[in-house]
Amino acid sequence: MVGRERRIFVGLAVAMFLGITVYFRLWMIDYSVSSHDTELLRRQFDLANKEAMDESAEWRLRFDEEADKASKCAKELEKIKESIVKKEDSISFNNKLALLQKENAALLERVETLKNKLEDEKMRCRHLQ
Repeated sequence: MVGRERRIFVGLAVAMFLGITVYFRLWMIDYSVSSHDTELLRRQFDLANKEAMDESAEWRLRFDEEADKASKCAKELEKIKESIVKKEDSISFNNKLALLQKENAALLERVETLKNKLEDEKMRCRHLQ
């Protein structure tokens, strides 16, 4: 009986040793893979962050261009309003004024649309991070 228990104990010790050996081997493989994954994830994050910054800069540029156009239209509109007061021929100026007001309204809508798109992109970038 003592011999049988001893064999069971030795068998159990050998099985535990082999189990621990396999566990450490798997752990080393997983560690090398996970350290590679970490570097890959960092690179992907850096690339996504750079792309988001570029896209944000592009949207900001579009917004600035549209804001400049709207500002120029507003200045021209003010000049026309001043000239209408000074001149007698107000009918042709009223037509031009109405046209510029429509154009200004369209540009202001465009600026608002670009503002909304810029905010959407900012929110999307925040969600990516």
